[in-house]
Amino acid sequence: MRQQKFFLPVIIIIAAAVLVALDGFYTVGEQEQAVITMFGSIVRTDTAGLYFKLPFIQRVHIVDMTTHGTGIGYETDRSGRNITRDDESVMITSDFNFVNIDFYLEYKVSDPVAYLYNSDNPENILRNMLLSCIRAVVSDYPVDEVITTGKNQIQVSVRERLTDMLAASNIGLQCVNLTVQDAEPPTDKIIQAFKEVETARQARETMINAAKKYQSEQLPKAEAEADQVAVKSSRIAEANGQAVRFNNMYEEYKAYPLITKQRLFYEAVEEILPNAKVIITDGETNNLMPIDKF
Repeated sequence: MRQQKFFLPVIIIIAAAVLVALDGFYTVGEQEQAVITMFGSIVRTDTAGLYFKLPFIQRVHIVDMTTHGTGIGYETDRSGRNITRDDESVMITSDFNFVNIDFYLEYKVSDPVAYLYNSDNPENILRNMLLSCIRAVVSDYPVDEVITTGKNQIQVSVRERLTDMLAASNIGLQCVNLTVQDAEPPTDKIIQAFKEVETARQARETMINAAKKYQSEQLPKAEAEADQVAVKSSRIAEANGQAVRFNNMYEEYKAYPLITKQRLFYEAVEEILPNAKVIITDGETNNLMPIDKF
């Protein structure tokens, strides 16, 4: 019993020491870097070697720092055969032709911390950036140069653009090398599909132009009709007002015919002869007395 009581704590201590050693010590390879975190915060970054961390508290994230390669515009199946990806390889040139162009990208992690924490999927972001750069550069070259003499300049320009975008985005990746694998006219199926797209675009432009022409023809006509309606409405409103005025005046005439006649006479004279001079004379004398000054 005494021996059992003695060995039990020893076993526990040995087991704890083994667990601490297993979880505390870790090795970083020659082509790796380790990012150490504690409670979600970055503690340090380790290069190749044997290290110790706080067991069960600190965590180790190993990042592969070797150079990786991927094809753009094609993918390799299990048998090693390259299969064209039309959604990535087909580009439009400056002379509005289409070309199939494939690239091979070599890249690696430049900043393990940024690689782990600045984006969810840095490889996918890198691929999208590269496709954007390829489309922008290829669209500056005619199809003949893309297929023949312009490959070297195209890959240099694409790499420069990609390097600038990676530096600005800070996703922890860098471009090691970029080469044009192949450039050729697209398949008949792709050509036919793009012809259909171009036909649809031209039909759309034709419909837009026809609609604008109809608008330019019909808008002045509609405005003229609207003016006519406005003039007609104005005249109708004026006539209705005159009719109401006449009816009111007639009611006054029936009540006071003499006074109404005189008032109408004076108003007519005032309207017809607004600047007439009033002179009183007996009809016989030669002396006239103007009263406009009194």
